[in-house]
Amino acid sequence: MASSVAKQVEELRTEIRRLDHLYYVEAKPAVSDLQYDRLLEQLKQLEDQHPELRSSDSPTQRVGDAPVDHLVQVAHSVPMLSIDNTYSREELQAYFDRTEKLIGGEPIQWVMEYKIDGVAGSIRYEEGRMTLALTRGNGDVGDDITHNIRTVRDLPLLLSGQAPPPILEVRGEVYMTNSDLADLNLRQVDAGDEPYKNTRNVTAGTIRLLDPAIAAQRKLRFFCHGVGATEGLTATTHIEFLKEVGKLGIPPTPDVQLLGSSAAAIEAVAALEEQMPDLPFEVDGIVFKVNDFAQREKLGMRSKSPRWLIAYKFERYEATTTLNTITVQVGKTGTVTPVANLTPVEIAGTTVSRASLHNSDEIDRLDVREGDTVVVEKAGKIIPKVVRVEKHLRKDDLPHWTFPAECPECQTALVRDEGGVYIRCPNPSCPAQLRQRLVYFGSRTGMDIEGLGEEVVDLLMGHKLVASYPDLYQLTVDQVAALTWPKQRKGKDGAMINVQFGQANAEALIKGIDASRSRGLARVLASISIRHVGPRVAKLITHDHFTIASLMAASQEDLAAIHEIGDRIAESVCEFCASDVGKQMFEEFARVGVELSDPEPIEVEGDTPIAGKTVVVTGTLQKFKRNEIKGLIERLGGRASTSVSKKTDFLLAGEKAGSKLEKARTLGVTVLTEDEFQAMLDQVEALRDADR
Repeated sequence: MASSVAKQVEELRTEIRRLDHLYYVEAKPAVSDLQYDRLLEQLKQLEDQHPELRSSDSPTQRVGDAPVDHLVQVAHSVPMLSIDNTYSREELQAYFDRTEKLIGGEPIQWVMEYKIDGVAGSIRYEEGRMTLALTRGNGDVGDDITHNIRTVRDLPLLLSGQAPPPILEVRGEVYMTNSDLADLNLRQVDAGDEPYKNTRNVTAGTIRLLDPAIAAQRKLRFFCHGVGATEGLTATTHIEFLKEVGKLGIPPTPDVQLLGSSAAAIEAVAALEEQMPDLPFEVDGIVFKVNDFAQREKLGMRSKSPRWLIAYKFERYEATTTLNTITVQVGKTGTVTPVANLTPVEIAGTTVSRASLHNSDEIDRLDVREGDTVVVEKAGKIIPKVVRVEKHLRKDDLPHWTFPAECPECQTALVRDEGGVYIRCPNPSCPAQLRQRLVYFGSRTGMDIEGLGEEVVDLLMGHKLVASYPDLYQLTVDQVAALTWPKQRKGKDGAMINVQFGQANAEALIKGIDASRSRGLARVLASISIRHVGPRVAKLITHDHFTIASLMAASQEDLAAIHEIGDRIAESVCEFCASDVGKQMFEEFARVGVELSDPEPIEVEGDTPIAGKTVVVTGTLQKFKRNEIKGLIERLGGRASTSVSKKTDFLLAGEKAGSKLEKARTLGVTVLTEDEFQAMLDQVEALRDADR
């Protein structure tokens, strides 16, 4: 009997640990919360009936042991250093340049991670069992918080696998989600206590509590992003380390990206910033790390921080306001996004009246309802985000908000992405999608058509002159000049009147459309809203397939083999090119004179003036467009940078060049005029012609 109970207990523990790993590490919950709670209660009852079977690493030991008398200070086995910070892309580029110089010009792969706004902690496992958890403290000595960290449900008390490392010390961030803070504040107010201001403050206070039972109620979480003392790990890079600890059951920091150069890292910052509003936790920056452990050893340490990583931080600004209504808008790829319409509030010098709620899961996670008091944040003065609901201020029994079943524009039944969180309108002819696609097509990131903004797109679509991208290139000045649109009349009455678009406006618009015909294939691909394809991906693809014929003939395997592309992007591009919509679009582009090729990449033998050189551009250029010069430098084998340093080879200076020109002269950097730069290009072209 005893052996059968012991076997049942061990089977329950194994199953619960498996479910914990799926939920916390792989983000793939396998059972409902109710099913999980029943398994945990069943295990608890068996352990209560047979106390001799209870163990310190059982999943039931998460509610907290007896309170400790005081926190004990313990020395770190490996110092827990801080991170240097930077607050601008120029400073970030300067750091990359310094690091590459220190490493002697070796290629560096950079890892990009969120800087989660929590509290740093170090967790030690011996023979697979959690034995010690410390705060950072002064870097050499930290507070022993093991009693509280044992209550963190996504940290295993016993590592997964048959042969865990003899010693494993992971460093990471203890944090709390925004929704858990909202629930905690509701309990605080119900108990007559003050609500907490933010997740970081409550996390910092919770991990230092003497009573772990209170910590257990607050649902702290943990992400691993670094390593301390270890024996038995096989990883030689940071990416390998994160994968290895993930297999052991420790949740690695999410959405990590591996980038092949500092230029790629700078470009990737904006994309990661766009993803941050979707996160359920607070982020106050982005961390960049050298991936290779051997290179880290070469770079070494400063007195207080390693040389192989840096934090790109931004300020956070927040305010409290009322969420009046929730509406939805349809994006260029059909994604239906809920939007919070707010009582206007000033944040970081601008008035915010709307904020994206991103998806239905985010609404459920926040438990946000129309009429709620919400905290709105702008990260880096850019992105408005509803951080959390102040549930303790919810005065009425507000109804839950229900996501619509049909597209608000075309009434097509909405569908959820398979295995994803986004809900889409699957109708490619949806007017709302077309509007957003046309607006993006005309934007600077797209085909850079001056004058093709939201109002003009609405005007053209309202008069049924445009139903596709190629339609833009068939517009005439006379057609557009005759259009009228409603405008508010100046004066006391402010009445709406119809105003003619006019000859001058029409000529400017058609001139901008005509100029965009020659942007090239990469710009076209980046502008037509193919899923997962932006400017960088388009450049990578067209470097190998620089004509539309080559691209249309490429297989999914061909595209996936391109560095940084991968299967998901390759599948998306191939599906579009093979579709009737894609084929017809490219045929019509060709018919209306849109350039569907890029210059063949220049590859010449021997030295050239540009190859391998770092070039910074400043001032107003007359011969070259600023949005094209970077691609031209890179196509010629050079490296376009945004900041001047000792590593800069050339500064291309246009009119009204400012501080960068002064710094270049101080550092002895070669300054080029546009004519001198053009002469270099001519020399490269001559070398290429000689090689043919």
